[in-house]
Amino acid sequence: MLVAAVLALVDGCTGASSDAAGDSGTASPSSSAPAAPPAQLALSIADGSTDVSPAQPPEVDVTDGELDDVTVTDGSGAPVAGALAPVDADTVAWNPAEDLAYGTAYTVTATAASAGDQVTTETSAFTTVTPRLQDKPDIGPLDGTTVGVGMPVRVFFDEPVTDKAAVERHLTVTSSTPTDGVWSWVGASEVHFRPSTYWPADTDVTVTADLFGVDLGDGVWGKVDRTVSFHVGEAHVSVADAAAHTLTVRSGGEVLQTFPMSAGSEANPTHNGAHARGAGEVRRHHHGLLDLRPGRRPPGGYRTPVEFATPISNYGEFVHGAPWSVRQQGSSKVSHGCINLSDERARWSYDFSQPGDVVEVVGSVGGTLGPAGGDFYDWAVPWDQWTAGSALS
Repeated sequence: MLVAAVLALVDGCTGASSDAAGDSGTASPSSSAPAAPPAQLALSIADGSTDVSPAQPPEVDVTDGELDDVTVTDGSGAPVAGALAPVDADTVAWNPAEDLAYGTAYTVTATAASAGDQVTTETSAFTTVTPRLQDKPDIGPLDGTTVGVGMPVRVFFDEPVTDKAAVERHLTVTSSTPTDGVWSWVGASEVHFRPSTYWPADTDVTVTADLFGVDLGDGVWGKVDRTVSFHVGEAHVSVADAAAHTLTVRSGGEVLQTFPMSAGSEANPTHNGAHARGAGEVRRHHHGLLDLRPGRRPPGGYRTPVEFATPISNYGEFVHGAPWSVRQQGSSKVSHGCINLSDERARWSYDFSQPGDVVEVVGSVGGTLGPAGGDFYDWAVPWDQWTAGSALS
């Protein structure tokens, strides 16, 4: 009887469950969640690519998963050191610890795992470009120097640059006092940067040329990246008035000296316009020989010892001591284009000056400083013409 009661109780319980199930319909068979899709990998450099810039870091785009690892090996299979850096929410870049080499085979391998731990691997083999030539840019002013407010930034190349826009996109200038500076090409292999007016005094400037791996055109590629920092010192701006025969020296707008001088004669006039001390192809010298090279001499060019000379253009124009013309200084123009001072005054000027100080020549019967004057005719170019010289204008 006890057994029967227990069975009845069990049947009753079972019946209640069946009825309850019946009230809500037939129970659905158990079902599992859909399987996670495999991770998808996309490499920025397609397999088999050639002529790849060594400055182009491989990028990996991941969907439906998380990136596990990215490795790069060279043609011998040796691993290349590098690190990953995020580009956006789905993309990372592999950046080498040292620049990749030109003309070298590499293989990039990326792995990622899906939510279900399914591993996906993608591989791409590529070869970097082999340049016809590699060009290393030179930059002026030199790193760590102090210059005047008239010193332009200059970047020189060994070869003519075909893709000037590509170069400009990889040149940056930052300054502690912001300026409106613009790059302008002054030749096929030379580009300069200057603001619309002279640099602000007491300004720190950094020039970055990220040109390694940049196609300069015609098979020429950038060889290295370079960074140069310099300081713009006090605002030394002098006015050489050829008509009044005076050299007025200012610092920060304050007149420090007004010297009698002799400018270029009627036959060999000094060029008008803003010159910059330390310009040209000759460094300033305490004791030296003023030697105007064949092909660049003014009429009646000469070769003579001078004291305390600083070049202001490649026309052969200097500020220098000229004891032979002291009697004419302050009253007439007798030089071959230079600014003649007494040795004592030239020494003061020499000691005071810094490369890039401005000498504005006015009142001369000569033309205006121009491209034939060499590196530092920049300030004689009207601003609209200067900006038009940019390949990005």
